[in-house]
Amino acid sequence: MHAGTLKTRPDRQASIASALRTVATERAGIEALTDELGNGLAEAFADAVDILAGIRGRVIITGVGKSGHIGSKIAATLASTGTPAFFVHPSEANHGDLGMIARDDAIVAISWSGETAELKGIVGYARRFAIPLIALTSRETSALAREANVVLKLPRADEACPHGLAPTTSTLLQLVMGDALAIALLEARGFTPEHFRTFHPGGQLGANLMRVSDIMHSGDEMPIVPLGTGMPDAIIELSRKRFGCVCVVDSEGRLAGIVTDGDLARNLHRNLGDLAVEDVMTRAPKTVGPQLMASAAIGFLNDNNIGALIVAEGDQPLGIVHFHDLLRIGVI
Repeated sequence: MHAGTLKTRPDRQASIASALRTVATERAGIEALTDELGNGLAEAFADAVDILAGIRGRVIITGVGKSGHIGSKIAATLASTGTPAFFVHPSEANHGDLGMIARDDAIVAISWSGETAELKGIVGYARRFAIPLIALTSRETSALAREANVVLKLPRADEACPHGLAPTTSTLLQLVMGDALAIALLEARGFTPEHFRTFHPGGQLGANLMRVSDIMHSGDEMPIVPLGTGMPDAIIELSRKRFGCVCVVDSEGRLAGIVTDGDLARNLHRNLGDLAVEDVMTRAPKTVGPQLMASAAIGFLNDNNIGALIVAEGDQPLGIVHFHDLLRIGVI
């Protein structure tokens, strides 16, 4: 009978207890993997990183079923962190996709048992053309492990499934090991946030990796007046540019201060028409450099309770970034 036909109302407390058991079981699996990495698995892991870092081609990830789904994610993580990689399904490989694998590549084959029949073709191809093969498996005496150059042996941890059938802890360990490989390779290559941005131009991640110099308003868009400007003219500039502030510069273009909406509010008791900007401005305003990440910029705005940032190099103002600019590109 399909589970969807069951009409019994779930016991809420039983559901919560089940979730806690699942998390505890999978946490125990992670702890076992941590212990292995501190012992016998460490050298094999380092060997795998050496192989993957040393190839001129790409990392080919392969696996079947749940291992295949995990493999697709590992390939995506590798590719997005500077290690060219893609997933090849073993069944498709047996029907022509072996041609996608070149001699300069390396293969990471994922199989919990190490006896997955569908992997025979791709394993045989690796041996035939001396393509490095890394096995991610729980059985070091399995058929896959015997053919591999390096065996990343995962601990035989209990599945969270009460019947011990549904891959749960096992696939989590595969995923964690894939992440460990990706991050070790990232660090070995000196992969920087700027590299990351190249591979993640879209979405929130791409927005967070932008620099303020990429989004700042500069030139004629920037609200600037010189020292000595009367407040009526400064207010016109402030209103026209709509950043909630206007920068004040000296005769050499150096930043001398800033007049904000808040400064105007604090001086409403005075006759602003008789004042110059230096009578009202905030001196030594907060500035940021052009290389600041957009994600850090929004934190700076929040921490200082301000709506706009002056971008400057030393005392030379380069541009301005408003809170709304960061929201518009998706930074949170």
